[in-house]
Amino acid sequence: MRFIKSVFILFIFVFTTSSFAQDIQLFQQFNGRYDYTAIGNTLNPFENNLDQSFCFPLESSSADLNLSTSNTITAAYLYWAGSGSGDTNVTLNGLSVDADDTYTVDYIEGTTTYTYFSCYTDITSFIISEGNTTYQLSDLDITDALTNTNYCTNRTNFAGWSIYIVYEDAALPLNQVNLYQGLEIINRNNQEKIIEIDNLNVIDNVGAKIGFLAWEGDNSLNFGESLSINNNVISNPPLNLGDNAFNGTNTFTNSSTFYNCDLDVYDIQDNIAIGDTSATIKLTTGDFDENGQFRADLIIINNIITVLNSQLPDATIVLDDFIINCGDRTVVVDYTVFNVNSTDILPANTPIAFYAEGTLVGQSQTQNDIAIDASESGTITLTLPDDIGDIILLTLAVDDDGTGAGTVAEIIETNNSTDSIIELLVLPPILMLPKHLECNEGFNSATFNLVDIFLSSENIESGFFFYESLEDLEANDNELINPENYSNSNNPQTIYVKVDNPPCYDIYEFQVLVENCPPYVPDGFSPNDDGTNDWFNIQGLYDIFEEHELKIFNRYGTLIFEGDNDKKWHGLVNRGLNNHGNIVPVGTYFYILNPNDSNYGPLMGWVYVSY
Repeated sequence: MRFIKSVFILFIFVFTTSSFAQDIQLFQQFNGRYDYTAIGNTLNPFENNLDQSFCFPLESSSADLNLSTSNTITAAYLYWAGSGSGDTNVTLNGLSVDADDTYTVDYIEGTTTYTYFSCYTDITSFIISEGNTTYQLSDLDITDALTNTNYCTNRTNFAGWSIYIVYEDAALPLNQVNLYQGLEIINRNNQEKIIEIDNLNVIDNVGAKIGFLAWEGDNSLNFGESLSINNNVISNPPLNLGDNAFNGTNTFTNSSTFYNCDLDVYDIQDNIAIGDTSATIKLTTGDFDENGQFRADLIIINNIITVLNSQLPDATIVLDDFIINCGDRTVVVDYTVFNVNSTDILPANTPIAFYAEGTLVGQSQTQNDIAIDASESGTITLTLPDDIGDIILLTLAVDDDGTGAGTVAEIIETNNSTDSIIELLVLPPILMLPKHLECNEGFNSATFNLVDIFLSSENIESGFFFYESLEDLEANDNELINPENYSNSNNPQTIYVKVDNPPCYDIYEFQVLVENCPPYVPDGFSPNDDGTNDWFNIQGLYDIFEEHELKIFNRYGTLIFEGDNDKKWHGLVNRGLNNHGNIVPVGTYFYILNPNDSNYGPLMGWVYVSY
């Protein structure tokens, strides 16, 4: 009786603990002076297709880690796999380890469904702590699955484990390490799986390699099991022949007794050319046997890893901060461009575009070459269009010429932008306060206590400031320095008050006006040049009723003086036939004052002149 076997390749990713099938995709990428190694062991005592004397796996197995002192561990991942729906807890060197993820896939043969699982967890800190030592995995229990389903009869009873270690070493070239993860079946109905690696810039093909971790491989079943890169089937004889890629071997230890597990790595420098920008990986199963029957193994793909000497930058950008002001549609943006996870400099003059709701609102560029793992910060002031609203999606995109096109080849072309929601501080509505009126003190001006006027309407203790224009208020320019003793320059004069109200402010507006109040006419004066009361000083008249007319008559009704805003009466005669320029004698004189103001009629009365 021939037994149908399956091949099982482990491929790495990080999600929350769950069980599901996962399409193969890029999980993790390391760019820099990185490489990897792997250790592990089978838990099958023999190859299950050849030796049917066992059903259950071993209780434990071990493997040695021996890194160079120049290797710095960056990441370490533990994988374990077997028949059934999964055992999500195992023990590694006495440490209880729970799966970060559990993946399962089903294979149906006749009326029976066979489920296979793989578990993954990140053990970086543990491997850094333990270092070079012997690692023993135990407590991988698949007894229930093997007891209740015909895995042992089907000869797909297996269990095993491995640890992948990614490390950094200053002596290494600048490499790109790609780690892929998924859980997919290839079989007679789906005979190949293709993975495309894009965004390469191969500088040197020396040391290029590809590796995988596979479960359920058999040395005795070789129906077209191949691994190829760029359409070239690769092999590593005598361990791994071109038509039997999954055959129970461990390249790292040169072992051919890695029963129903494969921990292999291949040199591919002859399959990668300098200048290549992409590579194609293909896994296949299926071939005709000696009787002309088409046969194919079941292969469950989990893990593939590549190491290529590729040198490219990787530009990313973040919004560090932004400054907005009330009522202002300009935004000051602070940003940083990074070139991390890269293997080459990001050149100067790499374009940067800024979009608001998809509309280009600004452009800049990097100023200098940005080294690997370095960054450069910048600032730009953007003016946002009025027609895009006040809540705005702001997009920063590096390696973008303003049309969405890049100018620099990068490791990853899909991580160049970042989005942020910005809400503008809309100018608040202006609150109107009552007008305030004062008497004209001359030339349509008066003195106002703006603080008292404002506080008479609003109960605000502090944090308010006065301005003569809305533009000055918004720009914080030309604040009125002495608002308690303010003289207007226009009539009416509009006063604006800014009141702190974080994150914005409130605006108040009121008008101060000047009116001509009734003049006050004194009873007399003494033009004796003693410096006191030397002229007919009518209070509230001069420079206020600027068009007024003043006439003075003696007691006989004779006009002796005519005056106006520029001609005051100092007791001298300027009308009549006689006495021009002479001082009038002591006595009582009659005046007629015409303010020439629509609000006031002529004023008449007597004034006494003495010396």
